[in-house]
Amino acid sequence: MLNPNLDEIELTKEEYQRYSRHIILPEVGLDGQKRLKSASVVCIGTGGLGSPLLLYLAAAGIGRIGIVDFDIVDSSNLQRQIIHGTSWVNKPKIQSAKNRILEINPSAQVDLYETRLSSENALEILEPYDVVVDGTDNFPTRYLTNDACVLLNKPNVYGSIFRFEGQATVFNYEEGPNYRDLFPEPPPPGMVPSCAEGGVLGVLCGIIGTIQATETIKIILGAKNTLSGRLLLYNALDMSFRELKLRPNPERPVIEKLIDYEQFCGIPQAKAQETQQQMEIPEMTVQELKQLLDLDGKGFVLIDVRNPNEYQIAQIPGAILVPLPEIEDGSGVEKIKELANGHRLIAHCKSGKRSAKALGLLKAAGIEGTNVKGGILAWSKEIDSSVPQY
Repeated sequence: MLNPNLDEIELTKEEYQRYSRHIILPEVGLDGQKRLKSASVVCIGTGGLGSPLLLYLAAAGIGRIGIVDFDIVDSSNLQRQIIHGTSWVNKPKIQSAKNRILEINPSAQVDLYETRLSSENALEILEPYDVVVDGTDNFPTRYLTNDACVLLNKPNVYGSIFRFEGQATVFNYEEGPNYRDLFPEPPPPGMVPSCAEGGVLGVLCGIIGTIQATETIKIILGAKNTLSGRLLLYNALDMSFRELKLRPNPERPVIEKLIDYEQFCGIPQAKAQETQQQMEIPEMTVQELKQLLDLDGKGFVLIDVRNPNEYQIAQIPGAILVPLPEIEDGSGVEKIKELANGHRLIAHCKSGKRSAKALGLLKAAGIEGTNVKGGILAWSKEIDSSVPQY
């Protein structure tokens, strides 16, 4: 309810004290704090972006907070997902987030949706809330969130992060642009690496997530100068901000209903192609690799196609690093030819996907090889638990 009846909203004595630094701001005041108390916000995801923005929305006094997430807390999350703690590892993220939110704001109503947002449930989940905040990390859910917000006429506070760079804006607010004006078509699957593959600076999530929280609060307060129509770009390495103007595209397709967003983003097709590629590449288990290594380690060459910084974390004994980008640009192909030199070629990566891709490229260049199923993660789980997982 972005235009509540403020006369019907009362603050308690404790709330006057708790939010006094807000109330004395002329731009917020008593009416503004009442708006925050009466407002409802739903956050999709409690990961790197959702963590800081939920903390600050709770601290700001948002009266009703919805959380959509179906994941559990992993120890690798804790470097950036600051709403979660060590004691919550292997437990549901939404329960962890609710626990922390109520520590900050015991009077908040916290609604939990432990499910994946889909075309079947999105409208029902998002409809009761004033503002939608997109804390997701994949294109199908971003397009789904955008289209649902357009159909429901809800502002969509957007953020994204990768490595040292982040961006934020406000979509579908006061006749401003929506996500499809920025990205009319999704990129090909796999073109944009996930944070699990490419990495992300932990504090970057805090900066972009806090910007999203700021824009959410401004929308609720009725502030005019939001990021609607402006894409804010941040580079943590340069410590620089810049802006790009965004405008609605008059020729964009009219959104009339929710669709199959996995299909729209080409996910099933990419999976089918990946499966076909894997079927064409011979595989071996980590147990079979271990048997070869235990014999004499001769007669074959084992290459590791991960990135150098991954290689520093963990290695399979005897593996030679030839990163996938070098195979993709051709510079590593001759090196592998020299390494193989009549020997059997075996390749591995973190999970087996990148090495399968590498072997597909090498096959096109006339070099046959075998992929290690499950990669170094399987090696750590099944062969040598002292090898770190990441």
